[in-house]
Amino acid sequence: MSSNNDGESFRYDAEVRPGEKRHIMYEVGESFLGDPIEIPVTIINGVNKGPRVFVSAAMHGDEVNGVKVVQEVADRYDPQELSGTIVCLHVLNVPGYRAHLRYLPIYDRDLNRSFPGSENGNEGKRIAKVIYDRFVSNCDIGVDFHTSTRNKVTIFHTRADMSDPAVAEVANAFLSTIVLDGAGAEGMMRRVASEDGIPTITVEMGEAHRYQPAMVDLALENLHNLFAYFGLIDEEFETEPAWQRIVGPKEKKWIRSTAGGWVDMDWGPYPIVEEGNSVCTISDHFKREEHVVEAPFTGLVIGMAANPITVPGQIIAHVVSIDDDDRKVIEQIVDEQGYSRIGTYHWMGRRTTPNEDVERARRGSTTPEESETDESEPERGTA
Repeated sequence: MSSNNDGESFRYDAEVRPGEKRHIMYEVGESFLGDPIEIPVTIINGVNKGPRVFVSAAMHGDEVNGVKVVQEVADRYDPQELSGTIVCLHVLNVPGYRAHLRYLPIYDRDLNRSFPGSENGNEGKRIAKVIYDRFVSNCDIGVDFHTSTRNKVTIFHTRADMSDPAVAEVANAFLSTIVLDGAGAEGMMRRVASEDGIPTITVEMGEAHRYQPAMVDLALENLHNLFAYFGLIDEEFETEPAWQRIVGPKEKKWIRSTAGGWVDMDWGPYPIVEEGNSVCTISDHFKREEHVVEAPFTGLVIGMAANPITVPGQIIAHVVSIDDDDRKVIEQIVDEQGYSRIGTYHWMGRRTTPNEDVERARRGSTTPEESETDESEPERGTA
């Protein structure tokens, strides 16, 4: 790290001088009462010159894991020990965050389809315009934190356009192991920023409306490596993850329910499904009808439904293809660190291996014998 104290001021419509950390509430719009809508922002401007990195959260108001990540970044880093600038955008979608809603309330607009924004557009585009022009466009690198939407969960992974060398460098510096490769949809902040020469990645981690400390800790570790890699802090770093699976558009699939009823996941204890084997069984309340949903290929379950109640067409799991080498690494991670390190509190798969199930049955430690049941048709319309 340079010790020349050659830092530069960070400017938005004000100025943060080198060696200063500033917490602000910045107006990005107005409410129905004419009150200002303000987003919390922390700018940590190092005493020395270096790259400017933004970290952002709560683009969707129900995605809270990233909010804790950004809060910790804002607290942990000292501008006196920094070469460059960290811009912490704590909560991008303040109206949604206040209402515990994914989208901007009332009209359900997705803020992450509104960039780069427009000063004459709808409320989402106007908010996006201010955020982008004042903060994002003044940075060199970006990391945007997300979670899955309600009633769904996702393991820790990155979304990035790996065909762009600058974006790939950011993803690798963040030590991204599982990367869904693609530029992203039109209007996404990471796509717009990357196309404007500000390589940006999206990090997906966990569930909406949930605080998952293991995922937050992993995000903070990986961000610390990224800061070291790009020279913001003077520490050792890894140039890339020890293992990585880059997933192309044709190497992943949403698996959907084929019937309505109760979902029993048939995979586990590793988050892996086997081609042609059952992903889950869907049954009615009386277990008279059972529908088996099979895996189209052998893959890693990176997302799944958090609710075991389903209807035809609903998403059950999000699966990406893996090979034998990938499988060995995934099993090792789960064995050594536990699924919560990359996964979620909601574990709907089996917790024991088939061999352990056999051993339990041999010892007579299975569930008690089923009682006799009346196999006649249930009466309808009675309490």
